[in-house]
Amino acid sequence: MAKRIIQVEEKVPFKMMLPLSIQHLFAMFGATVLVPFLFGINPAIVLLMNGIGTLLFIVITKGKAPAYLGSSFAFLAPGNAVIAQFGYEYALGGFIAVGFIGCLLAFVIKKFGVKWIDVVLPPAAMGPVVALIGLELAGSAANTAGLLDEVINMNNVIVFMVTLLVAVIGSVCFKKFWAVIPILIAVVAGYLTAVCLGMVDFTPVMEASFFALPNFTAPKFNLNAILMILPVVLVIASEHIGHQVVTGQIIGRDLIKNPGLDRTLLGDNLSTMLSGFLGSVPTTTYGENIGVMALTGVYSVQVIAGAAILSIICSFIGPLAALIQTIPNPVIGGISFLLYGMIGVSGLRILVDEKVDFGNSVNMMLTSVVFVVGLSGVTIQFGSVALTGMILAALVAMVMSLAFYIFAKLHWLNEESSEPKDML
Repeated sequence: MAKRIIQVEEKVPFKMMLPLSIQHLFAMFGATVLVPFLFGINPAIVLLMNGIGTLLFIVITKGKAPAYLGSSFAFLAPGNAVIAQFGYEYALGGFIAVGFIGCLLAFVIKKFGVKWIDVVLPPAAMGPVVALIGLELAGSAANTAGLLDEVINMNNVIVFMVTLLVAVIGSVCFKKFWAVIPILIAVVAGYLTAVCLGMVDFTPVMEASFFALPNFTAPKFNLNAILMILPVVLVIASEHIGHQVVTGQIIGRDLIKNPGLDRTLLGDNLSTMLSGFLGSVPTTTYGENIGVMALTGVYSVQVIAGAAILSIICSFIGPLAALIQTIPNPVIGGISFLLYGMIGVSGLRILVDEKVDFGNSVNMMLTSVVFVVGLSGVTIQFGSVALTGMILAALVAMVMSLAFYIFAKLHWLNEESSEPKDML
């Protein structure tokens, strides 16, 4: 029997929406609070602004693009470099500048359209780029779970396995309502296992004030600091296109055309600007939540909005925020292990659905090189910005695709490469 799909515009009753929204909140929580920890700031302001940013994104995209905005990892290297030299306030100024340029890019796309995407990222290139969004994070999921430590803690392994197995078995065996919340059930199962193993310290929960106002920080601007962070625009734009393509593939709609890449890019970057003005970190559409949608078949924007509202509430209620922060890393790792894999499969699905012909040399070269570049670990450094993984693979894919397009127009391609139906 086919999985029950809850489409983007569908409403769900409150008794369903609450657990579905909590599921999205848990899925993004581990990764999204890691960024403020690495920047040395309180995650409460990030929970607040991610929730507000997600609601803003939903409004700008007219509720047609289900996406949760979480903390962007693309800013970690240049952000930390600016913090070390100038201070966090000046990093905020750089975040705002990147968001502003991203908004300008959205207006350019609105004026000139998105047909160029079919030329620079045909299916043979887009498929592996999207797959790499999940595949390159596989090591991160294993590391979060503690499976790559020099000395493996068996408690970590037990919690990881319980979480992953409940998520996997629940996804294929649970029925009716339980079938749409396997991630939430897996998180609860893993958390209870960790409690039984003595891995959870409830002291921060007991000591937290009931009401806690997030720490707001005003930005400061310095041209050198801005220039150190500004190249990240290229990174987040490539990542954003990939996320919209994979989300569209999952829900069966072309989000690049409707609501339009200009609207999704504008929503993402306006959120980044607003976050910068109030002291939070930049935002991005989140792979973990895309994975939740792929796994559960629940695409409702109402559910995403519910998760955003819960995130805002958590930012003000001290014990609740503290309780969520006690979720052990092996639980987050177990969930991420599955969700990242789902994103990888979504990229492969593009190749299948678009019937990419690998008897054509152009398609074979594109997919082969993009996969190897993305998984090889090769890094190209431009100042404080490191291009590696999916981002570097996307740039290589664009250059190769454009070159092959020009070769085709000049009739330079041989018989094994000419007239690839899915790129010309």
